[in-house]
Amino acid sequence: MAETISVLLVDDQPETRLGFSLMMRRDPTCAVWGQADNGRQAVDALERASAAGRPLPDVVLMDVRMPTMDGIDACALICSRHPDVRVLILTTYDEDDYAFGGLEAGASGFLLKDVTSRDLVRAVRAVADGDAVLTPRITRAVIERGIPRVTPDSEKERLRRAFRRLTDHELLICSLIADGLSNAEVAERLTIQTASAKRAVSRILAKLAMRDRTQVAIAWYRAEMEEPPDAARH
Repeated sequence: MAETISVLLVDDQPETRLGFSLMMRRDPTCAVWGQADNGRQAVDALERASAAGRPLPDVVLMDVRMPTMDGIDACALICSRHPDVRVLILTTYDEDDYAFGGLEAGASGFLLKDVTSRDLVRAVRAVADGDAVLTPRITRAVIERGIPRVTPDSEKERLRRAFRRLTDHELLICSLIADGLSNAEVAERLTIQTASAKRAVSRILAKLAMRDRTQVAIAWYRAEMEEPPDAARH
């Protein structure tokens, strides 16, 4: 049986939390760790659990517009204090500026609130496994929209130097990550095993000193990197 993934639900609307809770409970591999109706409550719940030595949730489903503390500020605090906890931003608009703010704050991706049960569980599993939930359309639209039109030359060169530490094969994988492909999709594109793709991504993150795939995608666009030639696949 697959390992159970624990999820903290954060939304100021009780009916929304109930809906996501029911979705989670339909799948035996997901469990609701807890609920909070604003970002401050979520941060405090994690702090209490951590101080008491209790297990933290694997994933936080985080709304963006909430009183007391919004989802972006809460996401930033959670990702900095509890780097093993993954955050998925929930939004009503697929071109909302909040989406990029969430990625910048350390979120592993974002979902529209009208997501289906199947896609919700799939997304939770993906981020718990270290993947990012960024479709190609959303990746380009949101990241390009959020990145300043002109990246300072010094920053661009710093990022390019970092990418130059990678092999051609790893650069190709970075370009696929920037296009929003998951580990499984990268593996299919390169005709390798999913486990091999996952190991390659882990090596890339270590070499670049980055937390997750989302940071790789953002850095790729900021550095204005070009996709390596197809020959790099071999």
